[in-house]
Amino acid sequence: MNRVNEEITAPQVIVVDSEGTRLGVMPLSEAIAVAQKDDLDLVEVGPKDTPPICRVMDFGRFKFKSQRKRKQKSSKKMNKEVKFRPVTDVGDYQVKIKRIIKFLEAGARVQITVRFRGREMMHANLAEDLMTRVIEDIGDLAVIESPPKTEGRQMMMVINSKST
Repeated sequence: MNRVNEEITAPQVIVVDSEGTRLGVMPLSEAIAVAQKDDLDLVEVGPKDTPPICRVMDFGRFKFKSQRKRKQKSSKKMNKEVKFRPVTDVGDYQVKIKRIIKFLEAGARVQITVRFRGREMMHANLAEDLMTRVIEDIGDLAVIESPPKTEGRQMMMVINSKST
């Protein structure tokens, strides 16, 4: 958490102005006066240094940009879904496996769904075999986040790339 203006406790600070020019070491009161002269805030950006490094900036704008950056970072985590049927043909199966591998390499979280129609519910073992085959074919690329479970007329499993 960044300290601002009067929250800064050090008696002397290194000041960097809004353009990035280093103004040098000065007393805290003088540094605050420099910031207020430009109608900006003095923000402690390097608290572990001695004396701490403070930057003259608009703190409200800085907080907004950092929140937006954090939000964008968290929204980059993709959730993808690949749907199968218990009677998915070999060619279609291979295409879907390649797509799953592509998603995992991109760092996405993949939900694998097997949908049942009509009397296919009687053959849930086919879906379990399909899920097992998917896990074997993907191999060491992924970690099972939630194991296969049946919900209504579908069986779902969530996998995630090992890199995350």
